[in-house]
Amino acid sequence: MTRNDGEISAIIFTRSADVRAFRRLLLEWYGKYGRHFPWRNKSANSYQRIVAEVLLQRTRAENVASFYGKFVRKYPSWKKLALATEKELGLFLKPLGLWKRRASSLLRLASELTKRNGRFPRTREEIESLPNVGQYIANAVHLFCLGDPQPLLDSNMARVLERYFGPRNLADIRYDPYLQALAKSCVTCKDSILLNWSILDLGALICTLRNPRHASCPLSRRCKYAIEDYWPTCP
Repeated sequence: MTRNDGEISAIIFTRSADVRAFRRLLLEWYGKYGRHFPWRNKSANSYQRIVAEVLLQRTRAENVASFYGKFVRKYPSWKKLALATEKELGLFLKPLGLWKRRASSLLRLASELTKRNGRFPRTREEIESLPNVGQYIANAVHLFCLGDPQPLLDSNMARVLERYFGPRNLADIRYDPYLQALAKSCVTCKDSILLNWSILDLGALICTLRNPRHASCPLSRRCKYAIEDYWPTCP
């Protein structure tokens, strides 16, 4: 497969000492300030983590955390979840908003996985053929179920990466080759899961869309965006 300019640029970036510093600083920060959620516990299984990722789409993590324990007690497995009715699950998820769509997505996925004894397929094509599984959830399956480093690339992660390394070219993060290759390379390390969480947490807590907290950011001395923000006239 021929790499385009965006992919080549990302690969060059990730061979630099800058990326090693990016990982190190983020992991140190996460160890002190990272958020604690039940699906991040060492005891959490792959079912619990994938369900969390589905629920987290377009929903604040704190809102999901507020009733997540109740959810996994009521529906502890794909098989148990598949037995729920859409109306029942929808009412249960109503506090999160988008409840009808989310209930339908979870039930269709649970039904399909129950046929597979709760096991996800191993190829990317098969994973993405599952009901309502797009790029983000497919990456989560690779990361949490198959042990394959993949980025949980959402708007928070994209913002952190672009501010530190430089902006993407395309509006949709799913199709920008530079950002996709950069995100993949940055999380390809032995601490891939923790690094994903550290980037997401930095984007949610520090590197916010408006009024980012540069003074509290572990990356500010190396971050292109922070440096320009401090000294906007700097060439």
